[in-house]
Amino acid sequence: MQRLIFIGLILAMILGVTVGAFVYGDTGARHTAAEQRIAAFDTDRNGTLNETEFNASRSETDITFAQADRNKNGEATVAEIEKAPTKFQTEMAGYFKILSDIFLRLIKMIVAPLVLTTLTVGIAHLGGGAAVGRIGARTMGWFITASLVSLGLGLTMVNLLKPGVDFPVTLETAVADVSSVSTGTFSLAEFITHVFPTSIVDAMARNEILQIVVISLFMGIALQSLGQKTGKVTELLEQGAFLMLKITGYVMMAAPLAVFGALAYTVSLQGLGVIADYGRLVGTFFFALFVLWGLLIAVGFLILGPRVFKLIWDVRAPGLLAFATASSEAAYPRLLEQLERHGIANRVVSFVLPLGYSFNLDGSMMYCTFAVMFIAQAMGIPLTLEQQIGMLLLLMVTSKGIAGVPRASLVVISATLPAMGMDPAWIALVLAVDAFMDMGRTATNVIGNSIACAVIAKWEGLLSDPKEDQPAIEAVLGSSESDSAPLENR
Repeated sequence: MQRLIFIGLILAMILGVTVGAFVYGDTGARHTAAEQRIAAFDTDRNGTLNETEFNASRSETDITFAQADRNKNGEATVAEIEKAPTKFQTEMAGYFKILSDIFLRLIKMIVAPLVLTTLTVGIAHLGGGAAVGRIGARTMGWFITASLVSLGLGLTMVNLLKPGVDFPVTLETAVADVSSVSTGTFSLAEFITHVFPTSIVDAMARNEILQIVVISLFMGIALQSLGQKTGKVTELLEQGAFLMLKITGYVMMAAPLAVFGALAYTVSLQGLGVIADYGRLVGTFFFALFVLWGLLIAVGFLILGPRVFKLIWDVRAPGLLAFATASSEAAYPRLLEQLERHGIANRVVSFVLPLGYSFNLDGSMMYCTFAVMFIAQAMGIPLTLEQQIGMLLLLMVTSKGIAGVPRASLVVISATLPAMGMDPAWIALVLAVDAFMDMGRTATNVIGNSIACAVIAKWEGLLSDPKEDQPAIEAVLGSSESDSAPLENR
């Protein structure tokens, strides 16, 4: 089953990009049509269309001027008209999005009870309050170190590669709707108070992972202290965890359809040409991600030995799912399952992974420093070493306060730009390709959290050989020996 899902994800990605490109149409033809439209209705001959001119050229089925003027400067340019989605594109993209929306809704349905049951049971079986504290301290120590390394690497790579210097896209030619990005200020006090829930039901209903972690900590420690008195409650929660994992298996069968829908939706609206326009930014960022991958795997090799390569192989499907859907949440249930199959004890996975989804977003954090420095380079704003270090420390804090926020990296970046003396609207320079870069940083988050779980398990002596000690999850969901056969024959 695991192999079939993996193959299905790859085929879905190919089909999604192909169908999306077909719906978007020929880039050259769209550009020519936009030029001809402006030439015919540009009465003041400034190379753009104002609202009056645009409305004069508009048919009943055409987009509105507000939709075309994505930069909100009162003029529709050739690039904006060319890349603005037509009514047909919007309708078709909406149909594709139904597939990914249904899948993500199903994921949201199972994530909260899955985290609650697995984490509570994991803590209840840890063996004592000292064990919880020790694992918690090691986990947070790893997360803080990984965060600093990710932010520092992003800063180093963007200074070495300088993707923003002489960047061909300007604010006038960047086709992006900056109104879609929240620019709310970060409040440390608000973040800290928000971590603690006012209601178990409310936290579960809103899928507030950090609040569910707090609830699980209290429940797990309480069950642990009561021992045999609440043994049946612990057993019930453990059975509930197995039930949710079984449901996860059913939901994941729809993953290829979700991947197809997500990619077809994105390419239908933006086309593949946007990657060519931003090739330098996308290329340098993905190169920086590969460097981060190499660094994470190298550290993992020092601690885990050659087993780190099997770990990466075992999490290939959730990593690919995260890449295609640009959603860490979508990959969480499958990742939890695969890490247990790898031999990491449930008590470690269920404790470290939920925390990692809030505090260990390696790819997202690297993107924050990379994007802020890229914008500064593109706009010709020099930042001193002291300013860059200050930005790194600021991002170290603010990046922890947006767990569960959609496109959270953009929120952090837009809040950081004013602190560096830049206009938040300049984020338009990266918005056009953010959906594609979000895929890379989300997959990197999966890799980073997988290695973190394995390392903590190794330190705790809770990393077993699945061939000798069958993971409990296989008793419920079955063995995956057929999936690991290609690796064993190497």
